[in-house]
Amino acid sequence: MIPFTRRALMTGAFTIAFSTPVSAALVAPALAAGPPTAPSAQVPNPQTRADLDQSMKGEAFANASYRLYADQARREGLPSVARLFDRTANVELNEHFKEEAALSGLVGSDSSNLRAAEAGETYESQTTYPGFAQQAKTDGDGNAATTFSEIADDEGVHAKAFGTALRVTESGQGSVPAPPKVDPVQVPAGPAMVHAQRTKTNLDTAMHGEALAHAKYRLFAEHAKNPAVARLFRGNADVERREHFADQAKLAGLVGTTRTNLSTAISGEQYESRTMYPTFAKRAKATGDSEAATRFSHNAEDESGHARAFQQALNRLP
Repeated sequence: MIPFTRRALMTGAFTIAFSTPVSAALVAPALAAGPPTAPSAQVPNPQTRADLDQSMKGEAFANASYRLYADQARREGLPSVARLFDRTANVELNEHFKEEAALSGLVGSDSSNLRAAEAGETYESQTTYPGFAQQAKTDGDGNAATTFSEIADDEGVHAKAFGTALRVTESGQGSVPAPPKVDPVQVPAGPAMVHAQRTKTNLDTAMHGEALAHAKYRLFAEHAKNPAVARLFRGNADVERREHFADQAKLAGLVGTTRTNLSTAISGEQYESRTMYPTFAKRAKATGDSEAATRFSHNAEDESGHARAFQQALNRLP
């Protein structure tokens, strides 16, 4: 494991790790996105690339989590805190994740992005989620087993749609499938609804994978040459965050009261600003990846500002 990369936070009885390495079995197939459409000034060495992958997972997870925290703040009649969470979520996704993705060469052509998405969704539908469902059933977490099985079915449908879109893109014949419809899941504050540690670990892995898929598909949509392919990626991105991630977050007890959510966010942002990003910047500088070192250092400053803003919001709570 890479030193200084775990940001483990307690939400009720459930441990949430914003920057914990996600299981390679869950996300590796979907990460093979091919050559970048706009190559960065330098190609990071393997360590820097690993740090970029690690930080992208953390940024994607923070974005998805902060969206749920914003919803909870609105439920509590705290619109200013909700806006703060939403603004910070936007920075995590539209600045930090995008800039790190550009350095890592995450985005490829429509064909390579579709191929990567099909491979990732196929693996999740045939291996990851069925395995998680069986383990949850064995451990007595029937609600999680049902959720994992339902998501496996969804991901199978997504894989077929991406495969069809890939064939259309490569052949120039046929129609790209319409994007899936989104059935948003509300995640109010509440305790974890599972008891087995293995189920909790699998939920953590799955949430990180869904958050990462959401962020990647949004980026793939922005770079898509074919408008129909862009719509397909955007629709799937919404399902990953607003249904799959949300369903799992409810089971995991991810959302607490706004006071708890702010405390969680402060701890996470402080870790990234004081430990994770400075460590990544130092390593990148030592190996000559100056562009990545600059990006990591800039992100550390941003996260420090986020921590201060969250602390100020916490101090103002009645």
